[in-house]
Parts: sequence; C-alpha cells; structure tokens
Amino acid sequence: MSNEALSADRREAGTDTTPGNIASYIDHTLLKPEASEADILKVCAEAAEYQFKSVCVNPVWVKTVKTALKGSGVLTCSVIGFPLGATPTDVKTFEARGAVLDGADEIDMVINIAAARAGDKGTLVDDISAVAEAVHASGAILKVIIETVFLSDDQKVLACQAAVEAGADFVKTSTGFNGGGATAEDITLMRRTVGPELGVKASGGVRSLADAQAMIAAGATRIGASSGIAIVKGEQGSAGY
Repeated sequence: MSNEALSADRREAGTDTTPGNIASYIDHTLLKPEASEADILKVCAEAAEYQFKSVCVNPVWVKTVKTALKGSGVLTCSVIGFPLGATPTDVKTFEARGAVLDGADEIDMVINIAAARAGDKGTLVDDISAVAEAVHASGAILKVIIETVFLSDDQKVLACQAAVEAGADFVKTSTGFNGGGATAEDITLMRRTVGPELGVKASGGVRSLADAQAMIAAGATRIGASSGIAIVKGEQGSAGY
C-alpha cells in the first residue's frame, strides 16, 4: 500500500460515524477455528454488500477470501501468531510472508506478550520489525495486537512505542480470544502514545453502533468486529470472533 493510501486509511472516513458511513471503519471478522468455507463465503458476501473495510480471517482462508472479494473493493486481512503471540519471530515472519503471497492486503500480528510484561522493548521491536519487513515488502500493511487485557498501562505504552519504532502501521487492542477487549480508555492511551500518524484498531467486544462510535471518538481509526452488520443497522450484536 502506498504512503498516500495508508495516510488516507489512517484518517478513514473523518468524523462521520453515522450508520451509513461506519461500515468503512469495520474489519468484518470471522476467526472461529471451526468456521467452514460456507461460513467464510457468507462473511465475504456480507462485506461486499455493506462495503466493510476488510474481511479478517485465519491464514488458511486467505486465498478463498481474496478470490471471493475480487472486484468488491473490500480488503483481505489475516492474523499471524494468533491468538497467543507466543511463536518464534522467524515462524511469525514465515507465516506473514505466506499470507501476503496468498493475497492478504493487511496482517494483524500478536506481539510477544511475555516480553511486554517483562518490559523488554528490544525483543518487542525485533519481533515486530521482522514481520513488518516481510509484510511491507509486498505492499501490505501491518497491525500489531498488544492484547491489552494482559498489560498494565505502562506496558501498553511500551508495546505501542515498540510498534512505532518497529515501523508498524497500526496498533490494535485485542484478539478477542483471551478475555477483555477494547475500551475507550485504552484507545485514548494508545492514540496518545502513537500520535496522529499510526492507525489504532479497537477490537474485542465492539458489538453496537454506540460501542463503535465511542471507540472512534476516543481515537480509533478501525474497528474489528464479528457484529459488523448489527453495528451498521444500529442493533446489538452477539459475542463472537
């Protein structure tokens, strides 16, 4: 993705968070390990209909999603080192490179959570940098999941600083698989730490239009949700991945 396109993506759709426009913020997500091909294709059809920003799936489904979304304008997103982040850097890099080769436009990686909790910024930067290099080589963008539920505020700041230093394009709150989820307070902290240039993605527990609007007001430029349709309809979504 070009710098110009990425800058536009960070801005997303300005301050218009009405139901008719909020779809452009949403990564329509299906990460359940038991999801079938029919489930994946259904999510793709929904994303094309509502014009969500992307469809986010596990790596095994990237080729399927890329083909299904062709011509729709909806991006293909995948996850790396998911959902624990406790994968060696070279394995994360290999996985990311494969997902991008399969057609992923965006990669959401989980950090080394233990390193963040230990205050080991160097390990965090090395881990993220290696994946960023692999992702950026093919023109894709990298979002870094810091898994806020496991971190103190100081550790969240450290993780965000590492993402900036490593050249990531976004920081993201949560996987949704380890409890917790996005809060407006965490989004505010993350936005203050990374400044205006990086994207901030709120993910985990965002299930209604009011939830999404609160996250965007706090500084989020992207919303990860399995309840995207409920959000754009102003309804209450259910829990899911």
